[in-house]
Amino acid sequence: MKTRSWHTACIIALILLSVPGVASAASEPAYTTTYTITVEEDGTAFWQVEYRTLLATDADRDAFDAYTRDLSSVYLPQIKDLMQRSAAQSAVSTSRHMEIKDVSGDTVIQTSPTGRFGIIIYTFRWTGFAEPGSDLTIGDAFAGGMYLAKDNTLIIRYPSGYTVLQAEPQPDQQRDGLIWYGQRAFGAGEPFVVLQKTTFPLVPAGIGLFLVVGIISVFLFYRMRKSRNTRDELDEPDVPTAPLSKADEENLEVRIVQLLRANGGELYQSEIVRVLDIPKSTASSAINILHQEGIILKVKKGRENLIRLADKTQ
Repeated sequence: MKTRSWHTACIIALILLSVPGVASAASEPAYTTTYTITVEEDGTAFWQVEYRTLLATDADRDAFDAYTRDLSSVYLPQIKDLMQRSAAQSAVSTSRHMEIKDVSGDTVIQTSPTGRFGIIIYTFRWTGFAEPGSDLTIGDAFAGGMYLAKDNTLIIRYPSGYTVLQAEPQPDQQRDGLIWYGQRAFGAGEPFVVLQKTTFPLVPAGIGLFLVVGIISVFLFYRMRKSRNTRDELDEPDVPTAPLSKADEENLEVRIVQLLRANGGELYQSEIVRVLDIPKSTASSAINILHQEGIILKVKKGRENLIRLADKTQ
């Protein structure tokens, strides 16, 4: 049955990600997986594992509904047992106490321009996942390495107030966390990340206040000067282009949606322009149409727009 194959695939994906000593590739799954690991200052990690599969037929929908009905009573206990055994093995290899807590699961069906998708989400807390200290170190829990299948994504997020001192291998992208895309195999203890807490040296109060006031004054002076000198450049309109045909407009909208979905559901508008190599005005028109249709959201981030899929659950 398809429900059983889904669950087997979920378990295989978690094994490849979390159990020491397993780093070889399995057969490529018929779904995409996004692993989001949010590490806290004490070394605890909040995991969210999201499986997304296309529901192309009524049979696919029926199988997904059956999986949903059995999630709490059948599949969730199996996932919980798997992760507890994984943490126990990692604890042995790292000589650090680890525990799996607050395991939960949920399912949802989403409809988008690219189709109807069934989404399975498992979440849990893994205490002792990272090694705290003067630096926060992530990676030794992956003692045997790990495998990230094609089109799958791993995201590691870290506490505010920390900067990345070392990351091996280098992430494919760094935005709201460190991001790696599959297909790739990581070596033992990878990805390995060292985070350093940002500190500021103390100075006498009088000197500190004087320096702060001086820095702010200089900053404001040059800021206003730069604003006057570059206003025309900043406001320069995009180079006009010939209007797109209706077919080209629809194709561009689909490409933007596919690009967003391939990058975790969100990208800055400037990144969309760069990746698709299109004029800013062309991208803006297509994005406005998608926003009016409720397919995407536009979130103002400083002077940029963050474009986010409206059905994004992360």
